[in-house]
Amino acid sequence: MSASVSVPAPVPVGPAAPVLIIHTGDPIDELRLSYGSYAVQLQKAAGLSDDETEIVSVFQGQFLREPDQYRAVLITGSPTMVTDLVDWSERTAAWLRRAAEHGLPMFGVCYGHQLLSHAFGGKVGYNPAGRVAGTMAVTRHAVAAGEHLLHEIPESFEAHMLHSQVVLEPPPGATVLASSTMDPHHMLRLAPNIFSAQFHPEFTGEFVKAHLAYYTEIYGKCGIDTAAMRARVCETPQSASLLRRFLDLHAPVRQIAKAI
Repeated sequence: MSASVSVPAPVPVGPAAPVLIIHTGDPIDELRLSYGSYAVQLQKAAGLSDDETEIVSVFQGQFLREPDQYRAVLITGSPTMVTDLVDWSERTAAWLRRAAEHGLPMFGVCYGHQLLSHAFGGKVGYNPAGRVAGTMAVTRHAVAAGEHLLHEIPESFEAHMLHSQVVLEPPPGATVLASSTMDPHHMLRLAPNIFSAQFHPEFTGEFVKAHLAYYTEIYGKCGIDTAAMRARVCETPQSASLLRRFLDLHAPVRQIAKAI
């Protein structure tokens, strides 16, 4: 048996380790200027101040620091498709695998949901049910009843959705926590502290309405009645609460450590 090694305890220094927001894309400028970037919307929904957050725009060529520099990760949505396998996305997927090995808590939204599954061996592709937009019901599965992140969420809850691709096959070992009539894999637990959702807990009803209005013609070609969809848009307090609850449960504030 090898001798045990005495490792000095890390020395807490500096400010609290930030929450990393991996910024993977943005809405069109008209919507971004009115409602904020996808990263800013995610930051606001998570209740994070600027001092608590580090936003890294990987889609614009920015690089991520080592996973041990963060206390948690949130991953935004994007107009890019995971199946495009663009360089920055594939680099990010490799980083996510390293972060998982490090034990870093993570929550991916829409593109982030798909990218996590892609990174861990799942299959992503265009939704067989077609393009999805608006506010729709999501059903929590019975297996999620014991999941602290979801145990206060009702069995059926409203959520905002804007996507074309979905997780077709979850990664090995993933647990499906919620589904909808348009997607059987709407929310996943990929590890005890890694979650993802195809829906958008960060979007407000006003943003979704504005998005639908801007893309009326495009959605019309997909058979989506945007007027009817806009009429159904409502606030989504249950799904909106998930990001803050995730951080409270899985990412309490800690200090960045440095070697002695």
